[in-house]
Amino acid sequence: MATLPTFFRRTEAPANPVMAARPVGARTERDTERDPHMLRALPNDDILFYCKKIDNSRLVREADPQGRGACWSAIAGACVLLVLLTSAFFPTVATTLAGYKLEALRTEERQLLAERRNLELQEAELLSPARLDRLAKDNNLVTPSSRQVVHLDAKGDATVAMVK
Repeated sequence: MATLPTFFRRTEAPANPVMAARPVGARTERDTERDPHMLRALPNDDILFYCKKIDNSRLVREADPQGRGACWSAIAGACVLLVLLTSAFFPTVATTLAGYKLEALRTEERQLLAERRNLELQEAELLSPARLDRLAKDNNLVTPSSRQVVHLDAKGDATVAMVK
């Protein structure tokens, strides 16, 4: 509003002093004889814009006594909203994580069952009678003859069974 009175007041000097000396509606010889190479006047060519430098480096912002409370209120509101959203989405997230864990346990169970089957197959191969007979022949472990078998009597000499 402070610039409004200066808007209606014309204090700028005209750009051409010759045009200022003559009346507004009067034409001269110069106007009728135009140079063919001269450009026509641009619109608003007579308007001058002045740019004033503003230095606010020495200004100090005045403290807002209510701003601090409003800031803490906004922080508290955001925390309450965060707690509400977390409590609302917690069951869904927990169910999803439990599903992932259950599927991982099922995968681990399938792997362990496959490993158990492989181990049982290897054990059956190692304990097969044909393999045991082949190992006995390779290591000269033959079935003892009837003359080589010694039966221990419980009534007999007890010192035979005791190792000192």
